[in-house]
Amino acid sequence: MEFAIAVPQTYPDPARIQRFLRRAEELPFVAAWCIEQVIGTIPVLESVTALAYAAGITKRLRLGIAVLLINQRNPVELAKSLSSLDVLSNGRLIVGVGLGASTRLYPAYGLAPEARVARFRENLELMKRLWTEDRVTLQGRFSQLNNIPMEPKPMQKPRPPISFGGHAEAALRRAVELGDGYMGAGSSPMDEFLQAIKILPPGFPRAKRLYVAVGDALPRLRDWFGAFYHKAEMADQVAVWGTPSQIAAEIGRLKDAGVGHVLLNPVFDEEEQMERLAKEVLPLVNSVQSAAGAERRK
Repeated sequence: MEFAIAVPQTYPDPARIQRFLRRAEELPFVAAWCIEQVIGTIPVLESVTALAYAAGITKRLRLGIAVLLINQRNPVELAKSLSSLDVLSNGRLIVGVGLGASTRLYPAYGLAPEARVARFRENLELMKRLWTEDRVTLQGRFSQLNNIPMEPKPMQKPRPPISFGGHAEAALRRAVELGDGYMGAGSSPMDEFLQAIKILPPGFPRAKRLYVAVGDALPRLRDWFGAFYHKAEMADQVAVWGTPSQIAAEIGRLKDAGVGHVLLNPVFDEEEQMERLAKEVLPLVNSVQSAAGAERRK
């Protein structure tokens, strides 16, 4: 099992982000992930811009977005931005994509809510083809391209890995059909996530974002969920908090279900929480893994 950390995008401070990412590279994390929220009352950095900033600060960490609502983006411009980011990061990008649970904001983007699955599929196909083909011709329902080139191509070949989000069974099936992995949202309760991923085929990469806090932190978690999701009660339903052993036990449930990548997402005191997660929680998870491996070798 590998561990990633969430970039502190909310209430952003450049100096804090620099310190955080430089320290994350020294700790046993394999990736740093951004969230996507363009419209909202809480200050959140735009995800592609934030990862471009992170690419200039880091050298080792893979860089991911969970998840881009690609229906709300121009697919040609997004393909170009992500390709450029993959080049600038020396091939460290992970592209997370999702359909989105609501069409409420579509009018703000000049979009009609109809045929959103068809739009999603076409946009994703277009991005993949721009990354992998010299010239693209596509007479689609939403985009029409005639012998269009796009350079530079991503550094990763044939393209950056694509991770899918979403809650519904159809989203998980699209992940298997069109993507390279699935990441459960931080807003998904643990039991619901563990039930949902049972439909994924054995060996298909699966990951989970965990809103997490070491310590007696429920009041502060409720404050954050109230500000970000406008639902303070979500903290009780989806956050993982408590002693290091309690958090490690919850992560152990993910390991038992075949989850190979856990995105740890502190939402307050991010630098202090990252240190405590790395020093107090991850060794407990790793010791359980080591003990299980030794038992299997007997």
